[in-house]
Amino acid sequence: MSAPGRAVLPLAALLLPLLLAACGDSDTQEVKRWMEQVDHEARVAVPPLVAPKNFIPYAYASNDAIDPFSPNKLLAELAKLDHQRGGVKPDTERRKEVLESYPLDTIKMVGTMQKGSATYALLQVDKAVYQVQLGQHIGQNFGLVTGVSDAVVTIKEIVQDATGDWVERISKLELQESKESSK
Repeated sequence: MSAPGRAVLPLAALLLPLLLAACGDSDTQEVKRWMEQVDHEARVAVPPLVAPKNFIPYAYASNDAIDPFSPNKLLAELAKLDHQRGGVKPDTERRKEVLESYPLDTIKMVGTMQKGSATYALLQVDKAVYQVQLGQHIGQNFGLVTGVSDAVVTIKEIVQDATGDWVERISKLELQESKESSK
């Protein structure tokens, strides 16, 4: 190295600590005092916690109680409900009539007929025609003929709903016009 370069090194070594000392902590002292002042003035208030409730365990005496999932209990309750309602039930003991072996959608009303004061509906199944009057049973759902007019046969059926209960449903067979009369 040259002579002027050697003289700069000791001078730089002396000036460096002076420069670092100039960056001193005069501002940090002020910040520390402010923080101590705020720390003394601030009051931290934490509300006390609410005491937990006393838990009293329940003693379940399962030996004395009826099992809630017992099928016998369910059957007893269903029987009680059925007895209270009176319930609609089909008469399964009576003798079946001829038209009870056919579903209603296969039976067509093709006309009516008068015999004295009684009105008969003419119902066709396959190629056979049957005479039906009030009080007769038709269809596979315990259907009872409740009305006969020139255009409609009204039937009260007894069917099971989604819960298995028997309910009444009204169905109708309407007069079907023949193909020959429409020509």
